[in-house]
Amino acid sequence: MKKLLALLFLLSTAPSIAYSEPPNIVLILADDVSADMFSCYGQAGSALTPNIDQIATNGVCFRTCFAPAICAPSRACLMTGIYGNRTGVFRNDMWAFDSRGTLFTAQPSWAKLLHDAGYATAIAGKWHCGAKEAWEDVVGFDEYCLWESPGKIESHFGTNPITTGKRDDITLPDTRYWYPSMVQNGNYVPVDTKDFGPDKRVDFLLDFIERKTREKQPFLAYWPTVIPHGPYSTTPDHGDVLDIEQEKPDTAGMQRDEKLKVMNQYEQERQQRFIHLIEHLDKLIGKLVARTKKIGVYDNTYFIFCADNGTAVTAKDRGVERGVHVPFVVQGPGIKKRGLTDELTDFSDIAPTLLDMAGTTPPTATAFDGKSLLPFLTAKTDTHREWIYAYTGPVQVVRTKTHLLEAVSPFYGKPTGRFYYTSDSRFGRNYKRVDGAASHAQDRQRLEAVLANLPSHLEKGHPFWTSKLGTRWLQSNNIEETAKKQLYNHSDYSFYDETD
Repeated sequence: MKKLLALLFLLSTAPSIAYSEPPNIVLILADDVSADMFSCYGQAGSALTPNIDQIATNGVCFRTCFAPAICAPSRACLMTGIYGNRTGVFRNDMWAFDSRGTLFTAQPSWAKLLHDAGYATAIAGKWHCGAKEAWEDVVGFDEYCLWESPGKIESHFGTNPITTGKRDDITLPDTRYWYPSMVQNGNYVPVDTKDFGPDKRVDFLLDFIERKTREKQPFLAYWPTVIPHGPYSTTPDHGDVLDIEQEKPDTAGMQRDEKLKVMNQYEQERQQRFIHLIEHLDKLIGKLVARTKKIGVYDNTYFIFCADNGTAVTAKDRGVERGVHVPFVVQGPGIKKRGLTDELTDFSDIAPTLLDMAGTTPPTATAFDGKSLLPFLTAKTDTHREWIYAYTGPVQVVRTKTHLLEAVSPFYGKPTGRFYYTSDSRFGRNYKRVDGAASHAQDRQRLEAVLANLPSHLEKGHPFWTSKLGTRWLQSNNIEETAKKQLYNHSDYSFYDETD
């Protein structure tokens, strides 16, 4: 009995078990999907995402996170922590000063900084972050498994899976879902027609996580998934293999009622596929979480889930809040269970947050536009920042907790656009238009002052416009029509429940 009591005393007085080694990080980036499509945000019509919901319950779910409204600018901002008006990445495949891109030599990525600090780094999924490819040393990933087109595979690795006979179906040269074309650590990945790309790439990350755990090396696993970017494919749980995309019905010659019925069915099916893809994403996130639990590193691993821009067709690349309003959910060691929060964040915060999580100090010359979320996440402070911002060339969106200014750009002269009083509402509900309201004039001036302090690569005097890329862009874009589209006439404004 005395021995038992002594043991119980020792157990009661012993410090709680804590990890002394650096934490691991799993960063997940969905593709082309707005925040309102995940059930943790409580919006009607969302997909059921219990695993993401659990991360939100265990940590923090930001009601308002902004990202640039289209892929490349968003990913560049995420990787560097600086806005597109300084990276030069303001449209897809547009790089400020040279065709190769200087992004990661001018500003190191968090992958490079973490690699240099001793972390094992891996990426699996879609890169789409400019001329510097994920496999280049300057970017900082030790390992990769990427969806790539056969043409890019050939240009970089000297083999084309179609011309070499490794893919016998030339009608599917670029699929990201079924029968995927992928490269892994310098080699083409042989696949079967029944292979589903997201599953294969998550398997790669699971193997990476297990290997680095055995080697006792802290890891950062980055999964920029292709889900749910179109084409809206079937998933392994729904539909036939290789049923990649619905053919849009040919309604020529149909009567009006019949045409409406056919197109209605088509759109319903597309929406259902969209939901299934999101729910499959959630299922794969569940696998990642489960594996960290199985190998004993769950309690020392941060999980971050976000998306690169709003939903395609309805919001992506638009100067409206839904185009830049993305999910952002995080849990991990030391993070307070806050659930839904009204604190604001944007993609410029991700890089400094990752470095802070890893206990890594960036080089003195590294100047982030964002700031680390970790003090807020760990309850060292109850506030984070006063405003957030998203930039994609002709699209600028800026907001505080109570006001929103959309679709403004210095390129069009004085910043103009829709100005809203949102109060504590989110997702466009009960927003009040206050464009010229004297009672909100100071709030508008405050947001315009934010914009005035942020340089724009679209200013007419910027040297970009004399480059080949800039000249080509001007030739292919009608600036006046673009302004009308972004500032005045976009159908996405029907999303808002505006009040007078």
